[in-house]
Amino acid sequence: MTENDVLHFETEMPEDRETDETEEREEEELFEHFALTVDRGQALLRIDKFLVNRLDNTSRNRIQAAADAGNIRVNGIPVKSSYKVKPFDKISIVLPYPVRKLEIIAEDIPLDIVYEDDDIIMINKAAGMVVHPGHGNYTGTLVNALTYHLKDLPMFQSGDMRAGLVHRIDKNTSGLLVVAKNERAHAALAKQFFDHTIDRTYIALVWGDLPEEEGTIRGNIARSMKDRMKMAVYPKGDTGKHAVTHYKVLKRLGHVNLIECKLETGRTHQIRVHFEYIGHPLFNDDRYGGDQILRGTTFTKYKQFIQNCFHILPRHALHAKSLGFIHPSTGKYIFFDSELPEDMKTVIEKWENYLANRTIGTEKE
Repeated sequence: MTENDVLHFETEMPEDRETDETEEREEEELFEHFALTVDRGQALLRIDKFLVNRLDNTSRNRIQAAADAGNIRVNGIPVKSSYKVKPFDKISIVLPYPVRKLEIIAEDIPLDIVYEDDDIIMINKAAGMVVHPGHGNYTGTLVNALTYHLKDLPMFQSGDMRAGLVHRIDKNTSGLLVVAKNERAHAALAKQFFDHTIDRTYIALVWGDLPEEEGTIRGNIARSMKDRMKMAVYPKGDTGKHAVTHYKVLKRLGHVNLIECKLETGRTHQIRVHFEYIGHPLFNDDRYGGDQILRGTTFTKYKQFIQNCFHILPRHALHAKSLGFIHPSTGKYIFFDSELPEDMKTVIEKWENYLANRTIGTEKE
């Protein structure tokens, strides 16, 4: 790169930190955005050759896959890898996050595979499973399981700790997660997540009775200045990343509401921190205050009822229920849906019985 080249990075994946497994990011997209202005003295050169010398940890195959997916634009127009760069061209690139080398142990861990073809595999992840290896979690992760299940594929033989991933969900969030099986599918899915064209629906149980049937929460999200293990909402100024969550109430169950959430953006802990921000944290969310009795009565029987619910659902009440996107090969829209896991189903039924019987106390919130 010459001194006149201008290159900046806008990555959608926060830096890794040596923290516990709860640092797993909720639906945080695993891609990065580069923008580059070509030097005035640049000779004509294929763009794949030009970029491979300017981007760290990026192979020519990776760049070509990005071009095939329409992820490389010159002056705002998608180009193929054979395009020849010219002086002052403005280049923008979206790439899946670069390979992170780690000794990945292939483990024969059962997976709930919803769908699989030559390009993608759709997993219904159980609560309690970390998505990829990291500090304190080098085995037992989804990537360990995929490395075993897809051991014949080049992408899962490289020791990449994020092999095939274009998004992820928290350890204690259950639900659907799509994984790419080759570089071309990886690039195509990464572009859809970057463009926010993926349709994602979550089901959550939150404390309190929301005032409206439907609503939208807007507020930038960044790491909390008071607690580095948490995220926080910054409604004013430029701090944090733009985040939008749409929700509607599915059931009003007295002191809790069952809600559906649709994400415009995929930020770290987005649903969890947005609902804490408006005073309705997720039921039993120990990071954002939902593991306390926040609504209801002071009756001993009610307290025991809540503790029983916490015991049945020993995690935050959040499930990634559906996922829709354009298939990388066919170009057709595909949609996947999933059932709520048993722990959430059981707790919802308990709240339905509570609301019907009102035998544990009838005071208003």
